[in-house]
Amino acid sequence: MKVEIFEKPYDPWQVAQQYQNDTLEAGKFGAMTLFVGTMRDFNQGDSVTTMTLEHYPAMTQKHLEKIAEEAKKKFDILDVLLMHRVGKIFPNDPIVCVAVWSAHRAVAYDANRYVMEALKAKAPFWKKESLKSDSDNNYRWVEKNTPG
Repeated sequence: MKVEIFEKPYDPWQVAQQYQNDTLEAGKFGAMTLFVGTMRDFNQGDSVTTMTLEHYPAMTQKHLEKIAEEAKKKFDILDVLLMHRVGKIFPNDPIVCVAVWSAHRAVAYDANRYVMEALKAKAPFWKKESLKSDSDNNYRWVEKNTPG
């Protein structure tokens, strides 16, 4: 299991492939699901130019680790990788990557969705969107996540 929060852009496919190569034994898994969430350039009917994700590092890390551990207990999976960006993010940047490995696809799909939905519902991140406008101070804090 690996959970990481960081500020720099990353390639989620490369990270997942490297983790798989370094951590999982070949032939022991029959499925790997990968979810990548990226930043949209719109939200609530407005154009969004950037988003800043804030968090309390130790608290957020603990929450994400708990979600990954819950998934391993709840589902018959071999491993889970959870990566999440913070800081200033631009449209099309990958924000979150959830990868799950299991013997069979149905379990991998279910566990991956579980991790992602738990993250969206429970993880302590705060989103500040900069809106496309002529005003210098045109931003808003996002009050709730979009439904899954």
